[in-house]
Amino acid sequence: MFARYFACLLFVSVLISGQARAQAWEDVDPAAAGWSVERLAAARLQSEKLKPTALMIVHDGRVVARWGDTSRKVNMASVRKSLLSALYGIAVADGRIDLSSTLAELGIDDTAPRLTEEEKTATVRDLLMARSGIYHKAAHETAAIKRQRPERGSHPPGSFWFYNNWDFNTLGTIYRQRTGEDIFASFDKRIARPIGMEDFSLRDGRYVLEKVSEHPAYPFRLSARDAARFGQLFLDDGMWGGRQIVPQAWVRESTTAYSQAKRMRQGYGYMWWTLPEDPWGPHAFYASGYGGQIIAVVPSKRLVVVQTVDLKQNPSGVRTSAFIDVLKTIASASP
Repeated sequence: MFARYFACLLFVSVLISGQARAQAWEDVDPAAAGWSVERLAAARLQSEKLKPTALMIVHDGRVVARWGDTSRKVNMASVRKSLLSALYGIAVADGRIDLSSTLAELGIDDTAPRLTEEEKTATVRDLLMARSGIYHKAAHETAAIKRQRPERGSHPPGSFWFYNNWDFNTLGTIYRQRTGEDIFASFDKRIARPIGMEDFSLRDGRYVLEKVSEHPAYPFRLSARDAARFGQLFLDDGMWGGRQIVPQAWVRESTTAYSQAKRMRQGYGYMWWTLPEDPWGPHAFYASGYGGQIIAVVPSKRLVVVQTVDLKQNPSGVRTSAFIDVLKTIASASP
């Protein structure tokens, strides 16, 4: 069913994708822009030791530095969740999705053992915050999540944060049901084309359905230069080229911490990670995917930094903590 539906969408995409894309990124001389060339070189050396596929630094909408293949598309893993969060912001503003709706009201259930009545009281907002309290098996889970998953019924909806693929996958189902749109076609129409992504196409999205759950995962492939556009969109409060793509209020709401994660004093918003104010300044945040896929936004520095990692070339990937160290060096080099 998914394959037939997706094939139709691909055909439609071919018909409409002839529209012109925006101009390529503008590069700027770092020294002329006030950057420390020495510290920037140190950041590059530090980064290249980690063997990313690409790293790209954007300051005030212009590229200060890039290395690796920034046009190469890779599986962005859990970055997909932040991409979907942006689509939710648009749908909520349009009145197509109500964050206070419960799973019972939406008719959401799953394979046996099915959801309990208490679990069905979880709201869309609970799922966005990874606070559903529903610990059903899910597609595309890492081994660590499988090991750490709490027992069913151990926490009421809204009371406990757990990085939960069931929540994220079910949000994909809810989005498709409430909007009547395919996730990837919607992203292409509502975000990728309006902000001039150079490489993304519908072929870069797919659904992963596993027997353990009726809610599929929805991985994306992106290039570093396209991922940087998404980061710039959020740095600019959802505005691109004078047009409001994602509601400004949603950018702020979705990247605000509602839970505190255990790692590196970080928080969690609506499928976005947040960074502590010290040393990043107010309201810094990032999207993160397994293996080192990162879109980091540091408003105090007007900075977007993207790292991509092709796990076929670098099977060990790059730890988030290692990227954060590189990000600190980059930030110290900025004006």
